[in-house]
Amino acid sequence: MHKPPVVLSIAGSDCSSGAGIQADLKAFSYFGTHGLTAITCVVAETPNEVISIHPVPPAVLQDQIRILLETYQIKAIKTGMLYSKQHIVAITELLQQQPIPIIVDPVMVASSGAHLLKDDAVEAYVSRLLPIAQLVTPNLAEASVLLGQDIVQLEQMDDAAQEIGSIYNISCLIKGGHLPAGNERIDVLWHEGKIHHFSAPTVEINSTHGTGCTLSAAITANLSRGLSIPEAIQTAKHWVHSAISESFQFSSPDGEQVQALNQLSPDSLNL
Repeated sequence: MHKPPVVLSIAGSDCSSGAGIQADLKAFSYFGTHGLTAITCVVAETPNEVISIHPVPPAVLQDQIRILLETYQIKAIKTGMLYSKQHIVAITELLQQQPIPIIVDPVMVASSGAHLLKDDAVEAYVSRLLPIAQLVTPNLAEASVLLGQDIVQLEQMDDAAQEIGSIYNISCLIKGGHLPAGNERIDVLWHEGKIHHFSAPTVEINSTHGTGCTLSAAITANLSRGLSIPEAIQTAKHWVHSAISESFQFSSPDGEQVQALNQLSPDSLNL
């Protein structure tokens, strides 16, 4: 029997399953990989709000990662919500000597506006994690934090992606989902000395909860399958655009509308 590539997500748990570990596992499964998880924190949230964040002790996080590294031949690792400097240090202590591609989604702020990263964690990102990673996928706000300047326009994205990539010797994909409204949503990749643009038609929906997690997880899965970084991004972006276009809308018991990406495979819709 064909054995799928094994991939690992190190991230927070989202009880609404729209983002975090749960979204990553859906993406991993969709693209035919076997997903492992190491949980950094448990988040009580929905696409509309975050009410509490409960960190997992860093030693327990290390236990999760260590036993997975000892048990599986992991082809790629994705990091999501890492919460604090202590969690980043715990992760990098184990990963810095591992010859495994690391994809960093620098989760800092939820779509609802809630802060998901302690202030002291940014320095640990830039000094410890990014130097050992192969790809980082910030949105505009996260790119602004990494560079210490506001990145708010399409015209700034090429230079910002190149600067982040050059500083950390890393490929950098800046996501343009928060650009001012237009007909296209454009992401910019700096990779091996070249700029690449990826575009998709704008989809007007109320919530984009989980799009960043889902995109970076899909990229990770496709890298583990042997695709290049540009190929993996193109494949992932096409799928995420479909997931946004075909989003589900649920109603709470009180009648509040809750939106969710459609991360199901086409075949599963016919069950």
